[in-house]
Amino acid sequence: MSTSTNMADLAAGRAAGEPRTAFVLAGGAALGAMQAGMVHALYERGIAPDLLIGTSAGALNAAFLASRPATVATAQELAALWRGLRRSDILPLRPATLIGALAGRRDHLIPDRALRRLAARHLQFERLEQAVIPLHLIAFDLLAGTEVRLSDGPLTDAVLAAAAIPGVLPPVRWRGRLLADGGIADNTPVSHAVALGARRIYVLLTQNPGDRGLPRPPRAALAAAVHAVTVLTNARLHGDLARYAPSAELIVLPAANPGHITPTDFGHAGQLITRALTAARTALATDAGRPHWMLR
Repeated sequence: MSTSTNMADLAAGRAAGEPRTAFVLAGGAALGAMQAGMVHALYERGIAPDLLIGTSAGALNAAFLASRPATVATAQELAALWRGLRRSDILPLRPATLIGALAGRRDHLIPDRALRRLAARHLQFERLEQAVIPLHLIAFDLLAGTEVRLSDGPLTDAVLAAAAIPGVLPPVRWRGRLLADGGIADNTPVSHAVALGARRIYVLLTQNPGDRGLPRPPRAALAAAVHAVTVLTNARLHGDLARYAPSAELIVLPAANPGHITPTDFGHAGQLITRALTAARTALATDAGRPHWMLR
């Protein structure tokens, strides 16, 4: 089926005057598995996006969804991808690379070859503008110190740019810019959904606003680095939800992680997906997902 036909079907399925709907997919490394459960809950209720916005792990999830129909089967495919992932599929730690980074010969600890292979296997189009559902990925310009919204250009490079954790994965050169993980500045890019005209925004979190996170800091260097970025960006989320609530209807799906699984632990995807699905179903059924419960 052609892209234009899919988009026509999507438009035809919308009631007249229904608000433009966006899914905003937050970053969170291994915690991105939760979003497969959340998407399952949304799709089974017939809730489909008019546009997808993602950063970091959310960029990979958004790109996966952007070329596939808004069905439960698609959500199950995404869940199967996450259940099959191991850290070595994305963040393979090898002594030679670590030594090179520590010696100052590289600006990153881990090459992006594994992530590039993963993207090539699972993404069904080559350029952002070919997405069936309009797709926008958020990266960070390391030289200018600003967020960058990627809406056209090579898809795999865009995903890698939006997911390149500074110091861990290599930055991506893009049209004269040096881009890294958009989660540095905006791990839940609600502002971009509003700027693109969305008036109903489903926010797919990996950490709840105000959540204190882990009971103790992780000891491993990689886990500590990712955790630090997560804590810093979470501080912005609460403010953004309050700031943009007057501009759009925000439906926030909770990040169910009672076991405090860390962002670098890829061994519990099934658990994260199941709990996120249950929590999202409850939120959508009871209105608990709306932001007022966090912004009192």
